[in-house]
Amino acid sequence: MRDKVFIHELTAFASIGAYEWEHTIKQRLVFNIEMVWDFTQAVESEDVSFCLNYAEVSQKILDFVENTPFKLVETVAYKVADLLQNTYKIQWLRIELHKPKAVAQAASVGVIVERGNA
Repeated sequence: MRDKVFIHELTAFASIGAYEWEHTIKQRLVFNIEMVWDFTQAVESEDVSFCLNYAEVSQKILDFVENTPFKLVETVAYKVADLLQNTYKIQWLRIELHKPKAVAQAASVGVIVERGNA
């Protein structure tokens, strides 16, 4: 089973950076997330309680990222992956995390974290 739920371009404003001055401002982070989720029961029953609630997942990420200071995007991606897997029992996920305009000559830089077995 490779059914997936995705959230694309989820934007958070976080206290992030290796330099002290970066923690005096909020910087934009953009998430693209894919999560394996078996929604067979949801399809068969038309019952939303068997779905992975992407609005709830999105809000959980925003609340966590916007209220926790970080130095590295790598740490953000790892911690968000842990949060999602522990909270929702997601077997496999992929998080692509962008820090736009962190490098003047690039539209975006970032990391990709993949966890679990699909």
